[in-house]
Amino acid sequence: MNSRREFDIAFVGLKPGMHEFSYRIRDKFFEAYQQQDFHQCEANVKLFLDKKNGFMLLRFEIDGKLEVICDRCGNTLPLDLWDEFNILVKLVEDPDIMNEQEVDPDVYYISKGESHLFVADWIYEFINLSIPTQRMCKEKDLGGSLCNKEVLDMLKKFDTEKDKPGNPLWKGLEKFKDLE
Repeated sequence: MNSRREFDIAFVGLKPGMHEFSYRIRDKFFEAYQQQDFHQCEANVKLFLDKKNGFMLLRFEIDGKLEVICDRCGNTLPLDLWDEFNILVKLVEDPDIMNEQEVDPDVYYISKGESHLFVADWIYEFINLSIPTQRMCKEKDLGGSLCNKEVLDMLKKFDTEKDKPGNPLWKGLEKFKDLE
């Protein structure tokens, strides 16, 4: 990632039809944005731009891997990324008003006078959207080499303590157990 200019697509010079762009995204890419809750990002983004008269269809394919912190045990957890996202970019006279009024997040407006399309912000957003909100080892991997066994033992201890009869923490809550 030498500069942010590599994410500028000069679409004016492109002929109508399908065009493909590839980007290698590493941790350095995210330095221009806020601090991330992942690291060791090795993502490959393929962008398919279908240029039409007055609009462009963009399809982003995200593929790769990165590391996050497990929500359960706190250890580093490798995650695979794979997702697709579509954006419709329309060329209009007053894009600011159109973007404010647009309710569909997959439609974006730019000025008819524009000559470049900056895609880095979409790549940033789509990589973040490719990461699951709940980041835990799969049940079959629970207690495996990636898990922090001390934390899992402590969680198991707390889980058995709450199930003991007479625990004052849970007293009185039994009456709500079967309500639906």
